[in-house]
Amino acid sequence: MFPTVREVLDLDPVRNGAPKVVAGERGLDQVVRWVHSSEVPDIATLLRGGELVLTTGIGLPPDDVGLRRFIADLSEVRACGLAVEMGRRYSTRLPVAMVRAADELGLPLVELHRGTPFVLITEAVHSMIIDAQLAELRATEEIHQRFTDLSVEGAGPAEVVAQAAALAGAPVVLENLSRQVLAYDAAGGSAELLLATWEAHSRRIRPAGRTGHDAESGWLVTTVGARGRDWGRLLMRVPTADPRYVILIERAASTLALGRLIRGDEEGQTHRTLLAALLGHTTPVDEVVLRARALGVHLDRRHLVGVVIRPALATEAAQALRETSLKGLVGALDEASAGVLLALRSADDEQDALNRFATRLRGLTATDMVIAAGEGVGTPREARRSLVEASQVAQAARHDQRSGVVRSTDVGLAGLLYLLRDEPRLQTFVERELGELLAYDARHPREQLLGLLRIYLECGRNKSAAAEHSHLSRPAFYERLAKIGKIVGADLDDVSACLSLHVALLALDALRR
Repeated sequence: MFPTVREVLDLDPVRNGAPKVVAGERGLDQVVRWVHSSEVPDIATLLRGGELVLTTGIGLPPDDVGLRRFIADLSEVRACGLAVEMGRRYSTRLPVAMVRAADELGLPLVELHRGTPFVLITEAVHSMIIDAQLAELRATEEIHQRFTDLSVEGAGPAEVVAQAAALAGAPVVLENLSRQVLAYDAAGGSAELLLATWEAHSRRIRPAGRTGHDAESGWLVTTVGARGRDWGRLLMRVPTADPRYVILIERAASTLALGRLIRGDEEGQTHRTLLAALLGHTTPVDEVVLRARALGVHLDRRHLVGVVIRPALATEAAQALRETSLKGLVGALDEASAGVLLALRSADDEQDALNRFATRLRGLTATDMVIAAGEGVGTPREARRSLVEASQVAQAARHDQRSGVVRSTDVGLAGLLYLLRDEPRLQTFVERELGELLAYDARHPREQLLGLLRIYLECGRNKSAAAEHSHLSRPAFYERLAKIGKIVGADLDDVSACLSLHVALLALDALRR
């Protein structure tokens, strides 16, 4: 950071001159960009702004009108102060007209009551400025390196925003064009206070240009977008539009824009992150609720229903939510499935909302799909249970359950066996019941007795109907059925034995799926 006029007055070479501020105290916190010594009355024409001017006063105008004009010219070019060494032109104090003009314009005016070489002041201040510039260059290099690394690593919005907040030491918020929060970092402060009524607060922040500082609200803002398409704003709560902050926020915005080009929709990414946090317990539930609310999805005091779609039609599911005016989180859970957490005002709305959502989703694509729903719950802390149940039901759903919305009551025994497919004891049961028959079919591929057993059991042990379905004569079917009973070591006229074999067949189907 460049030194202020106040900090310059505290330097040893300046203090040796016995400085006395006689006007413009409200300007003492202006930044000193350079120090310039001069004895010409039109020095203002040579300045660019931010200079502290040193003079003995010898070349200043002799009349009050000229002195006021001199001060006005310095203020107009935004000089940050004027220090006059006493004793050459003015003995004990500066002219009243000069002091009043400086005070009216807020230009710091300083009397130096002891002689001090201006070169010592210049060297001291310029040394501070150069050190500040070097520090700024190092900080800028660090900013670029940090965000380059994040881009290479494919960091998500939350990581980019967290890095920006850490480097700035200030809260940072990423929002979409509807003023919904996609990611934030409170920089150690209260997230609740930061995000409370965020949309209304954000709409009052209106800086000029693509990057600008809104002094009234204290937020530095830059637009986020790429290829001519803006999709959000990045906000950083800092007191001024210091160049380092501007570089930091614009570099972070560039990283976010690049990430969107690579990964796609940031809002969808945030939805996926929140769903993953609920399922994996990676983020406190209260924080998930807070972040979802900032996205416009209220999870507290809502009836929540987990929904899982196979295959992973996340984009279509999000569109179906919008077109049915339903609220919820939606995103891909893995390569095979997408998840939705519906947030309904009442449990009475559950079935109607599920039907409307499923109908619209199926209308958006001709893809064959399973839409499974878990049991509705009343609090965000129970949402994981509903999502997990929906995921299990979606996995257990059979091919003939690909219409409507599948619930746990629809999957039956076959669904239960599918959920238990990784259980070694179930696998052992299948091998004990059907292992010999499977081995026989492997040695005699033309006979395929397992298929005949399936037909017999699915026909309710009606041998005549089973023979007809298998396109065999009754004697031939009876002969093969007897062979099956001998291979599996069971009486196929016994209800209990047939039930065990039927369950084993269903379990085998689950294992093979």
